[in-house]
Order: sequence, then C-alpha cells, then structure tokens
Amino acid sequence: MRKIKLTRQEKEIENDLLTGKYLDSSDAEFKAMAQAIKDRRKDAVLNIRVNSSDLELLKEKAHRLGVRYQTLIGELLHRAAHNS
Repeated sequence: MRKIKLTRQEKEIENDLLTGKYLDSSDAEFKAMAQAIKDRRKDAVLNIRVNSSDLELLKEKAHRLGVRYQTLIGELLHRAAHNS
C-alpha cells in the first residue's frame, strides 16, 4: 500500500479526528447543514461597475478578514438582500 503524504493542514485535521475534537451530528443536523449549504450555493453571475476606491477599500477589508474580496462582496449582497 502506498503511503500518502499529508499537508500540515491535513495532518491537523487527522489529529483532531483521532483525538475526538469533531463530534458526530444527528441526521436532522446533517440535513439542516446540507440544506443551508445548498441554499447559499452561488448559481448566478453578476457584472457591475463600481467606484475603484470603493473596490480597493473592499479588497483591503477582505484581506484583513482573511477572505477573498469576491466572497466579501457576495456576503454583503446576501445580508443586504435578507435584511431589508
């Protein structure tokens, strides 16, 4: 059997699994999580023009938060759509 070389992150996950850090979820919890992921699936493309300084500020904020700027913009649009 061939030995697979794991990345540092994969080794951490494997360690966490072996030490019991992650717990089993019930079928209802699993289905609820799967539905939430399905509901948030991105299935549309949007092209918009924005002010370049606004975009730079969004990119800086996304960098500070450790996410991609497209992800941040998508989350902001999601929140705006659902909080009105």
